[in-house]
Amino acid sequence: MSAFSPPTESPATAAVAWADPARAAHFDAWLAPLAAQHGLLPATLRPASADASFRRYLRIDDAQGRSRVVMDAPPDKENCRPFVHVQGLMAAAGLRVPEILAWDEPLGFMLLSDLGRETVIERLDPARPEAAHAWYLQAVDALLLWQQASRPDMLPPYNDALLRRELGLFPEWYVGRHRGIVLDDAQQAVLARSFDAIVAQNLSAPSVYVHRDFMTRNLMVPPEGAALGVLDFQDAVYGPITYDIASLLRDAFISWDEEFVIDVTVRYWEKARRLGLLGAKSASGWGEDFGEFYRAVEWMGLQRHLKVAGIFARLTLRDGKPRYLADAPRFIAYLRATAARYRELAPLLRLLHQIEGTQEAGGWAYGRM
Repeated sequence: MSAFSPPTESPATAAVAWADPARAAHFDAWLAPLAAQHGLLPATLRPASADASFRRYLRIDDAQGRSRVVMDAPPDKENCRPFVHVQGLMAAAGLRVPEILAWDEPLGFMLLSDLGRETVIERLDPARPEAAHAWYLQAVDALLLWQQASRPDMLPPYNDALLRRELGLFPEWYVGRHRGIVLDDAQQAVLARSFDAIVAQNLSAPSVYVHRDFMTRNLMVPPEGAALGVLDFQDAVYGPITYDIASLLRDAFISWDEEFVIDVTVRYWEKARRLGLLGAKSASGWGEDFGEFYRAVEWMGLQRHLKVAGIFARLTLRDGKPRYLADAPRFIAYLRATAARYRELAPLLRLLHQIEGTQEAGGWAYGRM
């Protein structure tokens, strides 16, 4: 990319900050013909949202009063090909995802349809689970639609290596860099045995398409009569069926009492087994025993919570995004609640108390945060 500066700030970039003047100039050159083709109004360009990655999103209006979304994904930091590939899979499965109207792969700019400005989490109140119930059932239906379309070899495998690589973020970033703790040999052995047990349980699940961040911040409130919109799907993989339902109900940003979590999970389980997503594919017999399925979802949640605690620490310490780490206590609470429930995870629970500097409570009952 050549290093040159635009002579003056254009209407397209006036309300949007650009760290690189050359990228701003490339953007203006990319947008100009699209503005004519789609009736876009460059003067309406403004920030829409940021991303935990290096992507950001801008919003722009057209002459008919509709809005469009621009993805700004610097190609030296972000690869848009997975986004395009998964968008195609999701659209073919019948999910409501952004339409790709234009894409400049070398520059990392993309013009998308706009699924709206309100995420499902903005409609939720933790004090009113009865009002949230219908939203979660809609999310379950979208998830099942996605999983029914699953085919092997279409997405990267969520295999032993990837599961362990993600788990490794916890000791490296959360324990070592955030907490400043060097684990001794005994503590490292506890973590290694716990990781072995978690991964083995995770890999016993049937494989389906996995969104990998299926939660209410990535689901968009639809127009009346339409399905929920689905965003942030570029990291999708092919792996454990338990992952996305664990992600949905053990959210990074909102928590529910276990009664609510079990109610939605059992409804998902009933629909999944009727659709043949469990049963014969599962040696564990999850299609017949909800208790075994719920255990598997909880153990999948362990992998996700350990990973996300590490990611949130990395976002703060490496990427300068401290707001994510503020939600780390929610994940530690999830971890404690699950580890306290299963006797074989007692060593992990003790280690978590050591890392957090807290006292272990008596008994086996830990409430969810």
